[in-house]
Amino acid sequence: MEIGWLLKRASKAIHGHSSYSKLLLLFTLSSGGLVAYSESQSETGVPAVDVNQNEKKKKRVVVLGTGWAAISFLKTLDVSSYDVQVVSPRNYFAFTPLLPSVTCGTVEARSIAEPVRNIIKKKNGEIKFWEAECFKIDAANNKVLCKSNIENNMVGSGNFSIEYDYLVIAVGAQVNTFNTPGVTENCHFLKDLEDAQKIRRSVIDCFEKAVLPDLTEEERRRNLHFVVVGGGPTGVEFAAELHDFLQEDLSNLYPMVKDLVKITVIQSGDHILNMFDGRISSFAEQKFQRDGIEVQTGCRVVGISDKDITMKVKAKGEICSIPHGLVVWSTGVSTRPVVRDFMEQIGQAKRRVLATNEWLKVKGCENVYALGDCATIDQRKIMEDISAIFKAADKDNSGTLTVQEFRDVVDDILVRYPQVELYLKNKHLMDVTDLLKDSEGKDRKEVDIEGFTQALAHVDSLTKTFPATAQVAAQQGTYLSHCFNRLEDCKNAPEGPRHFGGSGRHQFRPFQYKHFGQFAPLGGEQAAAELPGDWVSMGHSTQWLWYSVYASKQVSWRTRVLVVSDWTRRFIFGRDSSRI
Repeated sequence: MEIGWLLKRASKAIHGHSSYSKLLLLFTLSSGGLVAYSESQSETGVPAVDVNQNEKKKKRVVVLGTGWAAISFLKTLDVSSYDVQVVSPRNYFAFTPLLPSVTCGTVEARSIAEPVRNIIKKKNGEIKFWEAECFKIDAANNKVLCKSNIENNMVGSGNFSIEYDYLVIAVGAQVNTFNTPGVTENCHFLKDLEDAQKIRRSVIDCFEKAVLPDLTEEERRRNLHFVVVGGGPTGVEFAAELHDFLQEDLSNLYPMVKDLVKITVIQSGDHILNMFDGRISSFAEQKFQRDGIEVQTGCRVVGISDKDITMKVKAKGEICSIPHGLVVWSTGVSTRPVVRDFMEQIGQAKRRVLATNEWLKVKGCENVYALGDCATIDQRKIMEDISAIFKAADKDNSGTLTVQEFRDVVDDILVRYPQVELYLKNKHLMDVTDLLKDSEGKDRKEVDIEGFTQALAHVDSLTKTFPATAQVAAQQGTYLSHCFNRLEDCKNAPEGPRHFGGSGRHQFRPFQYKHFGQFAPLGGEQAAAELPGDWVSMGHSTQWLWYSVYASKQVSWRTRVLVVSDWTRRFIFGRDSSRI
């Protein structure tokens, strides 16, 4: 009865719609179901070619990189509105804060790496990924030139170009050697997973070489002298991890040379971890002193050979050399060649790093955005707009500004110029209007342009550049994706808060970084943390807080389980000392 009813309805459909060119009904009784296949083209329908044309109408967004900034951007981007294509020489995302743990086998490399295709497949195949390296950005023609970095005998040149409507540059940065002789040839870096794996093999090699029977004690000491150049978070964490590896694992495997091992941290500044609170820096130095890790501050490395490090002691002006078996260079980052070439094209050749505005749009380009370590936000100075702000606030054109008139533009000022809020916190001022008080601290009913300028004169001094950290890059990626998700709806509205002197309010607030704190693992199950609210925590409890935060911040449940299992394995069985 049901089949007969369906046949009758199908017959009516065929006779009732003459525009249908073909209708085929195939009944499969054995499966207990009905399969209907229709191939039709109506005068009012949308043919297949029109669907392809609609796809072509999507704006193409090309993303360079698969680091923190790029992945955060892709995870929250509404890809149904764009044709998204990703280009990166690495087909995985790495949880870089745990790279020091990989160098000593505390965590395995695969445990902190998530394949990019695992991430983008959640977008139902709407993101295309190409494993290749972008070697040139053609800003004039809106395209990027790429080449495959796969070296083998497969067919195809591997060179291709991609046109874009919007370009998101998130290629990160490279190690800054400061043109120091011998660094590239004789040092290890710690920027990528491959770097961490190479260091791990080299550490084991140093021990295996040191126990050979034909070496003198001096040669063994040289091979077992591990030097870290740079006292920042990465260098300090690696030194702490290496110390734990030596004390807890390698000393039992190589008892004949355990007393010859030495770790030295060389820092050009006066203290290690100088970007942290002074209490953390002091705690770290005391902890390293107890552990026998030598910290040499006020020293600048001027050259590195395959056997020695030459450095200049700033306080004395002396040049001295120390032998080494392995050197890890961790002194900051610099711009990649492809970004440097792009900067020359758009008139930023004199800058040290690619500059964007507060909405992460590259200055000098209408359709290019940059985020993460490869760029810096060029925050607009409030003194550049002081006259426009005063004019917008002085609604009655009296030439003076009342407190109430100032309050009317306070919200826009705080959004447009984040340094104002930093200035208030630094000066412990309760309200923005406290800036209008006189020299004696008394409230003023009115202020003229000179007094207004004087009140805000020192605000720009607190304009800060954001640190090159994963936290900043991830927040920028999320922020930019939210802007892109609303871009078409707000395409007729400019970016940013209300422009003083103009009318209307813009749709997008500038990027504002929220600092959620930072950790410094110091070995021996102790860590230090600088958390919001000027809260400083140090000791064993902070290490467990570090464990929980880093586990929760993993990009997938797979990596989360793997990292926790690696930590558990290390507690039970120790670290793996094999060279693989």
